[in-house]
Amino acid sequence: MEHIALYRAWRPQSFQDMVGQQHIIQTLQNAIREERISHAYLFNGPRGTGKTSAAKILAKAINCEKGPSVEPCNECETCKRITSGNIMDVLEIDAASNRGVEEIRDLREKVKYAPTEVRRKVYIIDEVHMLTTEAFNALLKTLEEPPGHVVFILATTEPHRLPATIISRCQRFDFRRVSLQEQTQRLQLIAGQEGLEADQDALEYIARLSDGGMRDALSILDQVSAYTEGKITYPQVLQMTGGIASEQFAELATALQQGDVGQVLQIVESFMQAGKSADKCMENLLYYFRDVLMIKMIPQAADLTERMLNPDNFRETASAFSREQLFAIIDTLNHYQTEMKYATQPQMLFEVALLKLSGIADSSSAAAVGTSSSPASTSPADAGEIRQLKQQLAALEQKLEKAIKAGVGSGDAGGGAAANAGRRAPTPRISSAAKIPSQMNHYVANRSHENFTKVSGSWSKVLQRVKEVKVTIHAWFVNCEPVSIHEDAILVAFKHDMHRETIEKAANREVIESVLQEVLGGSYRLITMMQKDWMDAIEGTSEQPGEELKLEHEEEQGDALIDEAIQLFGEELVVIKE
Repeated sequence: MEHIALYRAWRPQSFQDMVGQQHIIQTLQNAIREERISHAYLFNGPRGTGKTSAAKILAKAINCEKGPSVEPCNECETCKRITSGNIMDVLEIDAASNRGVEEIRDLREKVKYAPTEVRRKVYIIDEVHMLTTEAFNALLKTLEEPPGHVVFILATTEPHRLPATIISRCQRFDFRRVSLQEQTQRLQLIAGQEGLEADQDALEYIARLSDGGMRDALSILDQVSAYTEGKITYPQVLQMTGGIASEQFAELATALQQGDVGQVLQIVESFMQAGKSADKCMENLLYYFRDVLMIKMIPQAADLTERMLNPDNFRETASAFSREQLFAIIDTLNHYQTEMKYATQPQMLFEVALLKLSGIADSSSAAAVGTSSSPASTSPADAGEIRQLKQQLAALEQKLEKAIKAGVGSGDAGGGAAANAGRRAPTPRISSAAKIPSQMNHYVANRSHENFTKVSGSWSKVLQRVKEVKVTIHAWFVNCEPVSIHEDAILVAFKHDMHRETIEKAANREVIESVLQEVLGGSYRLITMMQKDWMDAIEGTSEQPGEELKLEHEEEQGDALIDEAIQLFGEELVVIKE
């Protein structure tokens, strides 16, 4: 037998075949039984919920040769011809392609003639919201004073686009989305009738993807069955539909909660290598965190999740996030999903969104650690850091004791600092959030210099090259922006001190400076500061230039002392505070 698409082969032929619209079916059957057929109906609802099918079934029921009957027989010649669309008195019109006033005027001329083959003429106008204003005005007159032998059935997914004068002249029926349970049961029935072997979780996932539309569910089932050759499994459905298993997103959520940026970017890269699109990943991730929120806030959320088949398996993940975190995550994802529609590089936006999510989870985790005073709550990672700090403190005490025994005084230190400042450049080091680079007046003056314009124009290439060299450095470096240049030094400003301190580490700085040399074609040093301090410097320079120079001179003296301290105790043991 020739294969027919499942959504056509299983299209409802009678009211009892309809899924999930019992309230509408009962109302229409009662109207037929009592011979109180209205002259105009408005069928409204999401796509694939049975609006057009119900319209055809109603047309058959009122014109059946054995009726009018609450169920068409589907055996008489009239029912068969209406099903195949071969009766001129039952006309289905697509308003999307027949939306002009001329088509409606032509319809008005034909309406007044009595039917030739059946009891009543039935006009089914699909996507009626697509009609023009003039066409609606032309249709309105017919709906006001229709002939007794005509029934209009208007179908639409957007009733708000219809004039109120049209809606008020129709009996309105709102078709609802088919429930997950009803869809799954119908898919099981169809799979059994078609000789398909399908796993329960595969059918449930198909039902979730259809968003309540039975037609979409049948189309997906038909597509997957053609691919799997009779055996349908959950992984195969994921592969065919481009979906991502919730377990993979659970791994991503764990990495976000722990602030593991490297792991987050590696997971994203694995998605891309598997052929997933960034916008599809964003959509699925948004559904995932929505489901996590449902699990966290509602005890029995099994029927409320959109993509999770087994919500109980994700309760541990839900407990790791606070409600405030989940709301912030969903807001961020929703914002970037909107931006992604207009982006030429959607993957980059997806990565940036995840980096922001990592910041949300990481900041909340840091706050939780800061407020916890129980020794039992210390994690193994925290215990390791404490041991390392104790070792550094012991080393510092030993060096300090040796320095005292060697007779290093404040005057010697000052002289050594001066001498040292004359023979070597300041050593790169991790500075505090409030640390301002020296020669700030030059940076402020050069923020519009042509050399800086060249650097700023090539900055996207710099970021891309850093990402190619080491993606974990790029994850932190992407959160700064170049603000000025002076001689061979490029000044960048950070919003967050944690990102700045990470980039200031010698190994990370070395990678970035090598990329600067490669992309910009010259030897450049990287100078960092906080964005807030940069804005303050711009505003304060024009008001008090003398004070700025004084502060710069004091800072240069302070730099010499700091360099001496680093020489004595080592860079890793020196903490700088203003």
